Amino acid sequence: MNKESQKEGFPITALRETNVLLSLHHPNIVRVYEMVTGSSLDKIYMVMEYFDADLKSTISHLKARGEAFGTAEVKCLMLQLLRAVEHLHRRWYVHRDLKTSNLLYNRAGKLAICDFGLARRYEDPIRPYTRLVVTLWYRPPELLLGARTYATEVDMWSVGCIFGELLLGEPLFQGQGEIEQLGKIFSLLGAPTEERWPGWSELSGAKTLKWRGGATSRLAEMFPSTSFSGKPVLSKLGLDLLTGLLTLDPTRRLSAAGALAHAWFDEFPLPKRQDEMPAPPDERAHHR
Repeated sequence: MNKESQKEGFPITALRETNVLLSLHHPNIVRVYEMVTGSSLDKIYMVMEYFDADLKSTISHLKARGEAFGTAEVKCLMLQLLRAVEHLHRRWYVHRDLKTSNLLYNRAGKLAICDFGLARRYEDPIRPYTRLVVTLWYRPPELLLGARTYATEVDMWSVGCIFGELLLGEPLFQGQGEIEQLGKIFSLLGAPTEERWPGWSELSGAKTLKWRGGATSRLAEMFPSTSFSGKPVLSKLGLDLLTGLLTLDPTRRLSAAGALAHAWFDEFPLPKRQDEMPAPPDERAHHR
């Protein structure tokens, strides 16, 4: 570990995560009960709320059994996620690494965001930050194209990716590098234009990008309202919410508060109760 990533022997990311978690209190953000020191000052432990598994392993567990989260269950999970993200953003924090492996899940059907090592407070006016944040498959197109001035909208793109993953049973965009990741995004959502995303061509990465695909979104093909081929279905309202989250232009992307108020959550089937949600895999069984 280099000197820049430590402060007197203590990792900066761990210090940042500790500060953020101790300042946030929400049912869907993992709770820190106390800090414990070990035999020396560089051994510091966080005593945290216990969860059985994470959402990524739960999705894989269901898929291995030929199952998937139903619409009512996806609504339950998305509401919990959005409430936590709305709380985070209202407190002037941006997570910068939302993904299914950073969403804990327990047998009571409760979801909680964890891993705040990349989280930070943001300011108004927004100032430049590093673009090397957010795991590649959940990273928004503006960061892939070199943007450094950003705030909560980067989290909302990740929320859209998680929404799609809950429906598909696998990540939406699985690129092997930044260029391939952009290609997968534009292939599904359509290429950026000045009409769809004003100012995108001024980003540093846009000057070297040559994308020849069309500008039409294929989200409705991937998530039809009815399906006889086994594709995951999504109502028109659900598609509208997903489209709002996966909007190329970050200034037009849905906020957490806007997503929470979306009519999709009020249409049938209604969100499932937490105590009726599928159980996560028993991680302890894998270590016996």
